[in-house]
Amino acid sequence: MRGESLRTIAAPFVAVGPSGVAIRTRLGHLSAADEEVLRLVGAHLGSLASKDLKRRCADGLEHSTDTWAGRKRALTEESSSRWAGSITKATHDQWALARRAQLAHIESLQAGVRTIAHRLSLPIGEKGSRRAPGGYRSAKEWFAKSRRLQVLHDRLSAEQADRAVGRVRVVRGGKRLARNRHNLKAAQLTQVQWRQRWEAERWFLQADGESGKRFGNETIRVTPEGEVSLKLPAPLAHLANAPHGRYVFTGAVVFHHRSDEWADRITTNRAVAYRIHYDMGRSRWYLTASWTIPAVKTVPLSQARAGGLIGVDTNADHLAAWRLDQHGNPCGKPRRFFYDLSGTANHRDAQVRHALIRLLHWAQRRGLSIAIEDLNFDAEKTREKHGRQKRFRQVISGMPVSKLRARLVSMAAELGITIIAVDPAYTSRWGAQHWQKPLTGTTRKTSRHDAASIAIGRRALGHRIRRRTAPPPAHQSDGQEHRTAQAASGTPGREGTRPRILGPRTRSTGTRRGANAGDQCIHNRSGCAS
Repeated sequence: MRGESLRTIAAPFVAVGPSGVAIRTRLGHLSAADEEVLRLVGAHLGSLASKDLKRRCADGLEHSTDTWAGRKRALTEESSSRWAGSITKATHDQWALARRAQLAHIESLQAGVRTIAHRLSLPIGEKGSRRAPGGYRSAKEWFAKSRRLQVLHDRLSAEQADRAVGRVRVVRGGKRLARNRHNLKAAQLTQVQWRQRWEAERWFLQADGESGKRFGNETIRVTPEGEVSLKLPAPLAHLANAPHGRYVFTGAVVFHHRSDEWADRITTNRAVAYRIHYDMGRSRWYLTASWTIPAVKTVPLSQARAGGLIGVDTNADHLAAWRLDQHGNPCGKPRRFFYDLSGTANHRDAQVRHALIRLLHWAQRRGLSIAIEDLNFDAEKTREKHGRQKRFRQVISGMPVSKLRARLVSMAAELGITIIAVDPAYTSRWGAQHWQKPLTGTTRKTSRHDAASIAIGRRALGHRIRRRTAPPPAHQSDGQEHRTAQAASGTPGREGTRPRILGPRTRSTGTRRGANAGDQCIHNRSGCAS
């Protein structure tokens, strides 16, 4: 690291717990009439949501409370005031998400433009450094990248112009599903299957909760016995089978997870939001209940460090963990929790949850906190950053670091385990430099990831990653205790003696005595010093 300018390392902090809860169960035992009502209501409200989103995107930055009220009044005439409120709120959330994604895309384009411009300014074939890439390898690649630079400039200008006027592009139902319409063979779908899935994704069957109302929600109501009823929109009120324009479904629901918390909320008439959605692959209807919870009071960082912790290094196929005591010393053997990120999204999610629950159970048995890196690969997985390292870009793109950390924090909050987030800068490099070799023996081979977990844990504890930093002792008496300093292998003079200071040091030592102390070969020994 000599000669390199290190970036500022952020201080560790205790991660904040989740602010909401969502539970899901199957909406089963539905009759044919029940499913028909759900399809009609979902399609009608979905069309209203599409129209409202179109109007919101047309308003752009000119949006105000007056335009919001006008949109809500127009929707109320074709549904109800509560359905209109849910639709407009969902529209605002979707528009805000599109704006954040637009800003992230602009930042990505700017980073690509800077990288290409820098590499084009260098001579062909010039080598890069750890901090900045070098020139391109050939004139052919240089010419191709110069053309790509113009393409990125055009895209950047178009995105910046859209952002200046508040224009966003949103696809209700998802952009990926919309693109599958032109690649049905690759998506393994027929046109009829795609149309059914497209319509189901654009349905709208979600209602916000309202405290003080019966069972916490007037639009989609679920009783403690599991009876589900729905407030029908005005054009479909003739389908009601209960008073006040409500439709009661034949099937009852049962929440197996957090059922006590859900029951406590609805019996005290506290707000609970519900969402009904249809899984086309399984041909099943599901009901999701969600509510906000008060922010969990995090423990102080000093309390989380007491007694040590577990440092965790996140990798593409496993979590490398090592337990550290409060002084930063590794205890016991390292642990690894593997997961497989290939296959479907449900399979990957299950693999991550299985690895995390094993890690959390280990930490719970030891009564320790967990230290993990605050990773963010948004700026690191572009092809302009790593050039031809396609395999490396695929690896870091496939690591669900944000989802993994969010799931870890939420699962740890249920078990009462504290999560400490640390800056990931140089943890792998310094961990391998200072800890990998000393912890490798004849019966154990310490990997680079294991050493990185120690570095992460020591940074969370407030210690330096380097094992020894203090100067050598002044004398050899027992009061000095053990050395806490060790010079690096490249430090000049690390094996030599201290230089002789001319002149008498004490009354019994004359001038120039001990001049040959540094020449170890002249002493009476069995062999010369190497």
